[in-house]
Amino acid sequence: MNGYTENKDDLLKRLRRAEGQVRGIARMVEDDKYCIDILTQVSAVTKALETVALSLLSDHLSHCVAEASAEGGAVADEKIREANAAIARLVRS
Repeated sequence: MNGYTENKDDLLKRLRRAEGQVRGIARMVEDDKYCIDILTQVSAVTKALETVALSLLSDHLSHCVAEASAEGGAVADEKIREANAAIARLVRS
């Protein structure tokens, strides 16, 4: 079972909303809307996706990493390395 299972419906709702926002941005570009208005919408989508990412990361840490840490050994080390890499990717993006 994945750590996000309990939040799956909320995550899917947020992702569908972001998908709709991206389609709206594409329409804005097609319709030659004002650059700043488009950038405002890009920022909103970015924040929405960041919220999804942080929720998934939180679930991963509290479920997968915590479980592996309790188990200890190489499994714990791998999960911690994996979490660190995911955090680094989020910070760089």
